[in-house]
Amino acid sequence: MTETKEILVLPGDGIGTEVVPVAREVMESVARRYDVPLRFTEGLVGGIAIDQTGNPLPGETLAKAVEARAVLLGAVGGPKWDDLPTLQRPERGLLGLRSELALFANLRPALLFAPLAAASSLKPELVADLDILIVRELTGGIYFGEPRGIETVDNERRGFNTYVYSEHEIDRIARVAFDLARKRGGRLCSVDKANVLEVTQLWREVVTRVGGDYPDVALSHMYVDNAGMQLVREPKQFDVMVTGNMFGDILSDVAAMLTGSLGMLPSASLAADGKGLYEPVHGSAPDIAGQDKANPLATILSVAMMFRYSLDAPAAADAIEAAVNAVLDAGYRTGDIARASADVEVRLVGTREMGDQVHKALEELP
Repeated sequence: MTETKEILVLPGDGIGTEVVPVAREVMESVARRYDVPLRFTEGLVGGIAIDQTGNPLPGETLAKAVEARAVLLGAVGGPKWDDLPTLQRPERGLLGLRSELALFANLRPALLFAPLAAASSLKPELVADLDILIVRELTGGIYFGEPRGIETVDNERRGFNTYVYSEHEIDRIARVAFDLARKRGGRLCSVDKANVLEVTQLWREVVTRVGGDYPDVALSHMYVDNAGMQLVREPKQFDVMVTGNMFGDILSDVAAMLTGSLGMLPSASLAADGKGLYEPVHGSAPDIAGQDKANPLATILSVAMMFRYSLDAPAAADAIEAAVNAVLDAGYRTGDIARASADVEVRLVGTREMGDQVHKALEELP
């Protein structure tokens, strides 16, 4: 009998409370269809956790996360909590989960569904059939480096952070990226700033050394400023990109606009044993929260990644992605991707209706 897998559901803040329930319904339906036994629990994280417990990552939530095979997260944060000290803000809940669960590898695909070519900010011919995978190191770098803080020196305040990586951290993320590149187009671009930062000089040296174990993967290196420019100049030159925490954070958002909207981008954050946290790349979008305007497709596609990487059910993942493509091909759009197209009649829908259409498309798959 197949083992039942524990899934922790964390809607979080803002539109997270709208898109996660829709994605969960899709997940439950697909799990039944492909015989993937799941058991769900829920918890608090981010701003709502601060309001109810005083802590962005309550101990109860962390304990559930440790026991779960995978976590489905919505979004955290919002203006309500912006004035809190850095270490008490909602985002610390997400960073805490990544750190405590040792989720060191973040996978962010920038895949342009054909029906959305007109929604990209670039010319369709530059982004047609775009398929980039950004592999971001997630538990090291400047976001976690010590010492950090704000101090007073000579009667003025000075802020400081520490950008640090150890060889083993670079080695393990490089191997994840090389393994993925080997299964895709066989090309890996490592992004750094080795011309001015010693930590990324080490990054380049270690990635190059690891590349010796992957002679079938073509390795290239690029400075981060050039990588940002190249993503908007000629994005299809990239297959897999690997980089550190801060650079990956920035470049993945640049890649988001190539696909038409942050609302289309899923992500996976993986531990060495395949446990993972899955979340849309978009934030909590408080300006549209509670209005049934949010795009749930990034969260639904994050569920597809969960089936592929943590639940060992690639057929279920393929089905979700095929259903999303069918819905887009039929013209259904939330406001963020509703740019007119000459090829299809656009049907503007809300969060719930978009989820219903994906569910319907799943039922119509052969």
